[in-house]
Parts: sequence; C-alpha cells; structure tokens
Amino acid sequence: MRILLLAISLVLLTACSAKPGSEGWCNAKKEQSKSEWTSDDTMTFAKHCIFDSQTIGSQKWCENMDEKDKGDWTATETGDYAKHCVL
Repeated sequence: MRILLLAISLVLLTACSAKPGSEGWCNAKKEQSKSEWTSDDTMTFAKHCIFDSQTIGSQKWCENMDEKDKGDWTATETGDYAKHCVL
C-alpha cells in the first residue's frame, strides 16, 4: 500500500513539477531513481542540468559564476564573465 501511495505521489509531483530543464526539475531528477527516468528525461537532464551549466556564456554558467566567490575566479573566468554575462 505504501509503495502504491509513493508511486501515485511521484506521478502527481512529476505532473506538477517545474518545466523540464529548469533548476527545480534538475533538482527533482537528481533525487529520483535513474531507473525511473525516460530516455527524454536523460537527454533533457544532460542538456540542461549538466552541459548548460558548463557551457561558458550560458545563462546557467553566468548564474553559477554569480554564486562563486569573486576571489576564486580565474583571470580567464573574469574575462569570459565580462564578455558573456555583462556585455
């Protein structure tokens, strides 16, 4: 019975969850068992939750840099940030 309630809860939460690829969606997928992912989930996660955050100049990369202590930035990161996130 508990498993059924858990499964129903997951379905409802998934239906109400944030837009695929959003930060909330990525965080929810990190908590979900990979065996429950669809192939679309895997592709979306890779594209938006992994690669976008590492692509210099992407919105996610700029947000990550904003959160990083400025004293920890490299000279290259500073230049990339100015070029892609400020200008």
